[in-house]
Amino acid sequence: PADPRWHHEAARMADCMRHRGPDDGGVWQSSDGLVLLAHRRLSIVDLSPLGHNPMPWDGGRLWITFNGEVYNFRELRAELEGLG
Repeated sequence: PADPRWHHEAARMADCMRHRGPDDGGVWQSSDGLVLLAHRRLSIVDLSPLGHNPMPWDGGRLWITFNGEVYNFRELRAELEGLG
Protein backbone atom coordinates (compact mmCIF):
# COMPACT_ATOMS: atom_id res chain seq x y z
CA PRO A 1 0.00 0.00 0.00
CA ALA A 2 0.97 3.65 -0.47
CA ASP A 3 3.15 5.05 2.30
CA PRO A 4 2.37 8.70 3.16
CA ARG A 5 6.04 9.24 4.12
CA TRP A 6 7.10 8.84 0.48
CA HIS A 7 4.39 11.28 -0.62
CA HIS A 8 5.82 13.79 1.86
CA GLU A 9 9.40 13.19 0.62
CA ALA A 10 8.36 13.69 -3.02
CA ALA A 11 6.70 16.98 -2.06
CA ARG A 12 9.89 18.05 -0.26
CA MET A 13 11.99 17.25 -3.33
CA ALA A 14 9.66 19.22 -5.60
CA ASP A 15 9.74 22.14 -3.16
CA CYS A 16 13.51 22.36 -3.70
CA MET A 17 12.55 23.77 -7.12
CA ARG A 18 9.91 26.14 -5.76
CA HIS A 19 11.89 29.12 -7.10
CA ARG A 20 11.43 27.70 -10.63
CA GLY A 21 7.73 26.96 -10.17
CA PRO A 22 6.32 29.16 -7.42
CA ASP A 23 2.69 29.21 -8.58
CA ASP A 24 1.56 25.63 -8.01
CA GLY A 25 2.74 22.17 -7.13
CA GLY A 26 1.41 18.69 -6.64
CA VAL A 27 2.26 15.07 -5.91
CA TRP A 28 0.52 11.91 -7.04
CA GLN A 29 1.25 8.45 -5.64
CA SER A 30 -0.03 5.19 -7.12
CA SER A 31 -2.26 3.07 -4.92
CA ASP A 32 0.49 0.43 -4.59
CA GLY A 33 2.98 3.14 -3.57
CA LEU A 34 5.51 2.18 -6.25
CA VAL A 35 5.16 5.31 -8.41
CA LEU A 36 5.30 8.95 -7.36
CA LEU A 37 5.06 12.00 -9.62
CA ALA A 38 5.92 15.45 -8.27
CA HIS A 39 5.64 18.75 -10.09
CA ARG A 40 6.19 22.50 -9.63
CA ARG A 41 4.51 25.04 -11.90
CA LEU A 42 5.24 28.53 -13.12
CA SER A 43 1.99 29.91 -14.57
CA ILE A 44 2.60 32.26 -17.49
CA VAL A 45 -0.03 31.63 -20.17
CA ASP A 46 -2.58 29.38 -18.45
CA LEU A 47 -3.29 30.78 -15.01
CA SER A 48 -6.26 28.47 -14.39
CA PRO A 49 -6.28 25.42 -12.11
CA LEU A 50 -6.69 23.27 -15.25
CA GLY A 51 -2.89 23.29 -15.55
CA HIS A 52 -2.42 21.64 -12.14
CA ASN A 53 0.06 18.76 -12.26
CA PRO A 54 0.34 15.82 -12.01
CA MET A 55 -2.79 15.50 -14.12
CA PRO A 56 -5.05 12.49 -14.66
CA TRP A 57 -6.43 11.13 -17.90
CA ASP A 58 -8.93 8.40 -18.66
CA GLY A 59 -10.69 8.74 -15.30
CA GLY A 60 -7.43 8.59 -13.35
CA ARG A 61 -6.17 5.41 -15.01
CA LEU A 62 -3.20 7.29 -16.47
CA TRP A 63 -1.20 10.18 -14.98
CA ILE A 64 1.29 12.65 -16.45
CA THR A 65 3.40 15.53 -15.28
CA PHE A 66 3.98 18.01 -18.06
CA ASN A 67 5.80 21.34 -18.26
CA GLY A 68 3.34 22.72 -20.80
CA GLU A 69 5.88 24.34 -23.09
CA VAL A 70 4.17 23.95 -26.43
CA TYR A 71 5.69 26.88 -28.26
CA ASN A 72 3.51 26.67 -31.37
CA PHE A 73 0.25 26.34 -29.44
CA ARG A 74 -1.43 29.17 -31.36
CA GLU A 75 -0.88 27.42 -34.69
CA LEU A 76 -1.92 24.05 -33.29
CA ARG A 77 -5.07 25.55 -31.78
CA ALA A 78 -6.04 27.18 -35.08
CA GLU A 79 -5.49 23.89 -36.91
CA LEU A 80 -7.52 21.88 -34.39
CA GLU A 81 -10.34 24.43 -34.37
CA GLY A 82 -10.38 24.24 -38.17
CA LEU A 83 -10.86 20.48 -37.89
CA GLY A 84 -13.81 21.00 -35.55
